Amino acid sequence: MSEISLSLLLALLLSHTIADFILQSDTWALQKQQHHFRARSLYWHVGIHMLLCLVILVAFGVPFRDALIGTGIVGLTHWMIDTLKSYTPARRVSFFILDQLLHLLVLVTVWWWVIDGSALPVTIDISLMWQPRTLLVALAYLLVMRPASVMIALIMRRWSEGVDTRGTLADAGARIGMLERFLILTFVLSHQMAAIGFLLTAKSVLRFGDLYEDRDRKLTEYVLLGTMLSFSITLALGLLTRYLLNVL
Repeated sequence: MSEISLSLLLALLLSHTIADFILQSDTWALQKQQHHFRARSLYWHVGIHMLLCLVILVAFGVPFRDALIGTGIVGLTHWMIDTLKSYTPARRVSFFILDQLLHLLVLVTVWWWVIDGSALPVTIDISLMWQPRTLLVALAYLLVMRPASVMIALIMRRWSEGVDTRGTLADAGARIGMLERFLILTFVLSHQMAAIGFLLTAKSVLRFGDLYEDRDRKLTEYVLLGTMLSFSITLALGLLTRYLLNVL
């Protein structure tokens, strides 16, 4: 596999992550769940995916005709997958994972068709920003932010309704989780594994001490479970990213 082919794949994955998690609001997701294929937000969402996909394919030197075909496939399948998902029970981890796997399968298929059909130039001048290592690191940071937050929220949903979160800042837990995952990934990629222990200790002192004083065992266990889940996901992704960086 050439460097340019790998960069194209990572760029497509990066664009999907941005369009699906950064540029799609909770309001749009709710509208799709309520109105299905009639939701206007569905078509805006698919349009954003298609625009980013087309820009990337053209930027990497794919002939415009092939880029339009690939973009059309991505847009049509994304519309079908999201429409079908809107009829499934909301906030189910299994459907979330299946939805993302299907989207990724389409992207990989389009990418494989592009490089296998010799539509991609053998060599083009790519800047540092489009190098595989740069794209891989950017993708890793994006994944531990919004997608990881959605995954953790879906997993923790079965316990969230049974805890009392009154007296806490709105969305503070999610923001703290994003920041801690950002730091953990940075520590892993910097080979500073010991710093992760200090981070966990600091959070334990600040959060678990207060929770213990309140004698709220359910909330304590809920926060502990969420913290361990957040740390585990980020460590796994960080170690995988570090391994791939060594391979590239």
